[in-house]
Amino acid sequence: MNWLKQTLWSSIGKKLMMAITGLSFCAFLVGHLAGNLTLYAGRDAFNSYAEHLHSLGPLVTAAELGLLVCAAIHIITGLTLFFQNTTARGSRYAVNKKGGGRTIGSATMPYSGFLLLVFVIMHLINFHFVDKSNTTIFQIVSEKFANPLWVIIYIAAMIVAAVHVRHGFWSAFQSIGANHPKYMPAIMVFSILFSLAIAVGFGLLPIYISVSG
Repeated sequence: MNWLKQTLWSSIGKKLMMAITGLSFCAFLVGHLAGNLTLYAGRDAFNSYAEHLHSLGPLVTAAELGLLVCAAIHIITGLTLFFQNTTARGSRYAVNKKGGGRTIGSATMPYSGFLLLVFVIMHLINFHFVDKSNTTIFQIVSEKFANPLWVIIYIAAMIVAAVHVRHGFWSAFQSIGANHPKYMPAIMVFSILFSLAIAVGFGLLPIYISVSG
C-alpha cells in the first residue's frame, strides 16, 4: 500500500486526483442541470422529478456519499497543491504556458474553488437540508427566488463556476495525458462551451422562477 500512497501523493498523482474528481463533478453538473430543467415544464414536472429521485433511496445516498468523498479529495488535494506552489518558485498550480497560458481561470482557481464551496454549502442549506414536510421542492425554490438577492447570488455563483470549470475542464484532460496538439484545441473550445452551458443553464433558472412566480 505504500507504493499506492506514494504514487497518489506524488505531484502527478495529486494532479490526477484533481482531474478525476473534477471531471466527476462535471458529470454531476450535467445530470443535475438536466433534472433542474424540468422547472420549465412547471410545478408538477419538477415535483415529480424530485419525488423520483427520492424514490431511488439507497442509490441517491450512495451517489451523495461518492460526491462527498470526491469533494474531500478535491479540496484537500487542491489545498496541498496550492500551498506547495505558493512556497515554490516558478508557476503556480494548473498554470501551463504550453497548454493554455496564465488566464483569469488559472490564476484564480483556489479562490473560485473556495467561493464555490461556500455556495454549495448555502445551496444545500437552502434546498437539501430544509424541512420539506409541509411543502414541495417547487414551492421552496419559488419562495427562495422570490427574493432578488438570492437571484443575484446564484447568478454570481454561476459566473464564478464558469470561470472555474472552464479552466478546470481542459486542465483535467491535460493531467490525464490528453495534452496533444491534435486534441487540446478542440478540448479547450469544448471547455468554453461546456462552462457557458453550465453557467447559462443554471443561471437562467432563478431568473425564470422569479419572473414567472
